[in-house]
Amino acid sequence: MEAVHNRQAPHVSFRNVQKTYDGETLIVRDLNLDIRRGEFLTLLGPSGSGKTTCLMMLAGFETPTGGEIRLDGEVINRVPPYRRNIGMVFQNYALFPHMTVADNLRFPLRVRKLAPSEVEARVKRALDMVQLEAFGSRYPQQLSGGQQQRIALARALVFDPQLVLMDEPLGALDKNLRERMQLEIKHIQQKLGITVVFVTHDQSEALTMSDRIAVFNQGVIQQIDAPEALYEYPTNSFVADFIGENNALDGTVVAVAGEECEVRLDCGTVLRARTGNVGAGGRARIAVRPERVQLAGEAEGTNRLDATVRELIYLGDQIRLRVELAGKHEFTIKAPVSQLDRSLRPGDAIRLGLDPAHTRALDVPAAH
Repeated sequence: MEAVHNRQAPHVSFRNVQKTYDGETLIVRDLNLDIRRGEFLTLLGPSGSGKTTCLMMLAGFETPTGGEIRLDGEVINRVPPYRRNIGMVFQNYALFPHMTVADNLRFPLRVRKLAPSEVEARVKRALDMVQLEAFGSRYPQQLSGGQQQRIALARALVFDPQLVLMDEPLGALDKNLRERMQLEIKHIQQKLGITVVFVTHDQSEALTMSDRIAVFNQGVIQQIDAPEALYEYPTNSFVADFIGENNALDGTVVAVAGEECEVRLDCGTVLRARTGNVGAGGRARIAVRPERVQLAGEAEGTNRLDATVRELIYLGDQIRLRVELAGKHEFTIKAPVSQLDRSLRPGDAIRLGLDPAHTRALDVPAAH
């Protein structure tokens, strides 16, 4: 039982975990993942990538086809959900409509046979935590979507679990409320020091809330990293394309020198970039974030590309440019209004700068 008290030991471990429903297609493939105690880890990926299946296996609603899942060092593959002491928040809230808010919170405590005085104390504390102290006598249908979401969170936390799982819990909320709730959930998690495993397909949500993000595709974690590292230093083209916006130019690697390489684009232009998962002589995809493209300055060592403006979109704090370069490729640029020549018009020629430090040479995805 030492793992329970050792804060350095993983709170949750997946070891060689696989899941198939038909005996042929693996939804999750040889997953190895350690989740740290007290961290906010997001499982991010497109539909069908395996992220929700991983969450359901950890919750106990699905059983792994192979491998082990450990919680505090103990194998839990065959432990039923109600014995895992894990809090769960669903997208549809799953509140009991015939129960008041307070009774919804009392339910998991009564199942655990807590004393009545302890039940009432915990219900009050949970309602205080989500700032809905005056709503205990109401029914779920009398609450707004955001209030129902808060109650679902309070119910997941009321029995003091050390691990809370959230499956697209903000998916039904409008944009403004969703963004507010992202911060509220993160602040509650930090205050309580609990471990949260959060599933979403929303990249900005993952970047806002997470200590680390595991990006899934086809049942495999493509990269797991802190949000900034994931965004700035993607390890392959899937991650670069899936996280935020990305510009891509294809070419061939002509030289590699440690962390930097040279790539000859298909149009003939040679660019310097940080070396990703590519080698000399192989095909590569140059990846550049729109906000990293330079519109002014002639810094030494910067890649230069000639382009033609196709569209300018004013967004208040920034201008979004769509340009054409390298023969036929569309390129997107985001620039602060203060940095842009306001006389620019569609059809104008401009010169772009790409800093090699923010330009990555990655694999070219296989055609499907």
